[in-house]
Amino acid sequence: MPIDPLILVMLAVLALFIFVQFRSTKKRREEQEQLQSKMVPGAEVMTQFGVFGTLLSVDEEKNEALIETTPGTVIRLHRQTILKVVEDETEAAEADGVSDADSQPNGKDDEKH
Repeated sequence: MPIDPLILVMLAVLALFIFVQFRSTKKRREEQEQLQSKMVPGAEVMTQFGVFGTLLSVDEEKNEALIETTPGTVIRLHRQTILKVVEDETEAAEADGVSDADSQPNGKDDEKH
């Protein structure tokens, strides 16, 4: 009894779909773990609503975070609405391996003498 090639193609596509889903889930989980490790009091954060502020505290039990947006203004949010921890541009550039001398904003890197 020969195996239908269409069934083999369908099984291959299904296997590929499962593999892609597994990888994206794993990547999302790793990103969430990195965010949780960076969420410490004093960190500059951005919420899903575009609100920037300084993280004051995180209550794991209630799933809440307190963020100071301006001096004296503290907002209480669900912990999962914190989108990312904002890093200084110099820290981000160092993490990427780019120094100020390497990146010329005026485009004079390619100038020939």
